[in-house]
Amino acid sequence: MTRVLSVLIGASLLAASTISSAQQATSSEILRMPDGTPDLRGIWQTVNTAVWNIQDHTGELGIPAGQGVVEGNNLPYLPSALEQRQKNYENRLTEDPEANCLMVGVPRITYMPYPFQIAQNDNQLIMLYEYVHTVRSIHLNKEHPAGAIQWWMGDSRAVWENDTLVVDVTKFNDKTWFDRSGNFHSEELHVVERYTPTGPNHIHYEATIEDPKVFSESWSMSMPLYRRQESDMQLLEYECYAYLEEARDAQ
Repeated sequence: MTRVLSVLIGASLLAASTISSAQQATSSEILRMPDGTPDLRGIWQTVNTAVWNIQDHTGELGIPAGQGVVEGNNLPYLPSALEQRQKNYENRLTEDPEANCLMVGVPRITYMPYPFQIAQNDNQLIMLYEYVHTVRSIHLNKEHPAGAIQWWMGDSRAVWENDTLVVDVTKFNDKTWFDRSGNFHSEELHVVERYTPTGPNHIHYEATIEDPKVFSESWSMSMPLYRRQESDMQLLEYECYAYLEEARDAQ
């Protein structure tokens, strides 16, 4: 038994070493723009179950079991916010913004089960999402506008830190959730996203969340983004309102 365990541990260490070496090797293969910054252009998508619940969750009818994307699997809700979180869960089938074909906000739009496309130049990045035709502009090296503005997708301003695109997102409304299970935020949400390419077809995505009205401290989530490889890949139509009306008419 001891010998078998030793072999398994050795194999695990070898696999970990191989993975680490592969990641280091692919870092030199990052595609780049003419100015030398990473080229993030392309169509991307996640492969996880965060859209249902960003924390660990068991399977249910129509919901696959999944491992969470939250670091430490803990959301530091303030006691005053836990009651609202429970209400959201109980009314999730009707109150979730997604269930009403509304924009889902940042970072949730990233791990929706639909692809998104990144366009890029020296001054900004544009993210085009298949979900309800959402369009997001990320301005480079510019300050947030003044004033008490609230948007569904917030306001995004970014800088490059070496090969990582760091996006500061603020000026949200309080109407979006983090997932279909009712995890939520207030209008004081502040998100810092980090997009780090780890090769030509992978991006390590991380989002740090701050919201002093809902959480006692900041917390983070992370996941890989995968470039879609199909030669004919393109964003398609997702006419959410039309589908919602069809479903209501069928009831």
